[in-house]
Amino acid sequence: MFASMRVIVFASQKGGSGKTTLSGHIAVEAGRQGAGPVALVDTDPQGSLAKWWNVRQDPEPAFIQSVFSNLFQDLNRARDEGFRLVVIYTPPAVTRAISEVVGFADLVVAPTRPSPHDLRAVGPTVDIAESRGKPLVFVINGATPKARITSEAAIALSQHGTVAPTVLHHRVDFAAAMIDGRTVMEIDSVCKSAQEVKELWKYLHDRLMRQDGGFRTADGQYHAAPGPAAATSPQRVFGRRFAQ
Repeated sequence: MFASMRVIVFASQKGGSGKTTLSGHIAVEAGRQGAGPVALVDTDPQGSLAKWWNVRQDPEPAFIQSVFSNLFQDLNRARDEGFRLVVIYTPPAVTRAISEVVGFADLVVAPTRPSPHDLRAVGPTVDIAESRGKPLVFVINGATPKARITSEAAIALSQHGTVAPTVLHHRVDFAAAMIDGRTVMEIDSVCKSAQEVKELWKYLHDRLMRQDGGFRTADGQYHAAPGPAAATSPQRVFGRRFAQ
């Protein structure tokens, strides 16, 4: 559990990086691993993540309908209501508004497919994170198992920042799960895709905990630094808002 609310911003200039799928999966896995209550924010006018959430049967994670101009107030409200993690999805663009969103991040995650086009597109995202003084983690997504280009992409990305040690591979179960608002973990918790998401969340969680002053004990469990007590059952003041 975090000592205070943390914010992960998923940002990538390149469309088709798997950002929608990854945002939803990480939010769900965070809740499954006890890092919640978790809330999602979709700042993309197309509402890709909101549409996934709208068909989801499970009310967790919560959804906060927000716009760039109200994000500061909505995040404060989420903190007051006891949320401990907010995952923010941004559109595939480089704008001043996205830079403002990154300014709220405790961690910026940039999903990147192992292709020359995707690798060439990481520069603006790196620039935004650096200009805001925010830690950035690249996640190689949609990789082909045992493909040489995956390791080459990791080497190339490492020249620009930290690369998550977990690679997410291209499998149809990711897309199939998203159709009805679920995740691969909720369909088959022991499949390879689910294990990759679990490992990625553990890595991201460890990063956030270190930034939060937490520590790991001999049994492998993380403990947060002293801070405000977390609410055990936040009021659902945001409700189920359908954002198309």
